[in-house]
Amino acid sequence: MSQHERPGSARRDELLERAYRYALAHGLAELSLRPLAAAIGSSPRVLLFLFGSKDQLVRALLGRARADELAALRRAREAGGADDFAAAVRTTWGWLVDPAHRPMLVLWVQAYARSLGEPDGPWTGFARQTVEDWLGLLAEVGGDDTGDGDPALGLAVLRGALLDLLATGDAERTTAVVERYLRLVGAAAR
Repeated sequence: MSQHERPGSARRDELLERAYRYALAHGLAELSLRPLAAAIGSSPRVLLFLFGSKDQLVRALLGRARADELAALRRAREAGGADDFAAAVRTTWGWLVDPAHRPMLVLWVQAYARSLGEPDGPWTGFARQTVEDWLGLLAEVGGDDTGDGDPALGLAVLRGALLDLLATGDAERTTAVVERYLRLVGAAAR
């Protein structure tokens, strides 16, 4: 444990969960401790004591968001079948396109972009780790780079369609793109 990390506690866990809900509603881009603390029933001093610094709090929030993201992707993958790449991509897209998940996905995009633009800050490694997470999950369902469903290509299609969806709100068009990709994967596998 570094000098800035604090051991877990029920209060820390509770405040992290409240802060995560706040971040889902308000984003992380302009996170300020005073408004956050007031909104979650704490004080900046308590947050600094429990998390060590604002950067450590942001890291904890990113870890919390990543845990949600991975759990959701695993559920979507499992719903699609243990070794059916196309079904896993389709069910993952079904989860991504669901408007109920928009706050988490917007938060994810903010963190991803900050990780690229501020590689030495609290966002360090977030973008790379999520790429590895998604590639790993897609590879687990039997995707390979021989035409039966390349995980890297599937990831590129899902991420591109997701960014387009978040920018435009056009679920019909972006879903059609994902389905067109899956038809191409199916044709290549034959």
